[in-house]
Amino acid sequence: MSYTAILLKDPDGGYVAQNPETGTSTQGETIDEALANLREATELYLEEFPAAVTSPALMTTFELSHA
Repeated sequence: MSYTAILLKDPDGGYVAQNPETGTSTQGETIDEALANLREATELYLEEFPAAVTSPALMTTFELSHA
């Protein structure tokens, strides 16, 4: 099964990785490390809560008008 990974550059260095389907999040010095850590965190979460995810997240974008 595929899951969503959201990666944000951390101002202090490295990256924060989040999975919206499970709510898991982690970090790493590189994108690859952050994704590997997120994969592990999500696997561990799903071992503990196997029925927690029933459908994939829907991701889109939106715009804000500036005042």
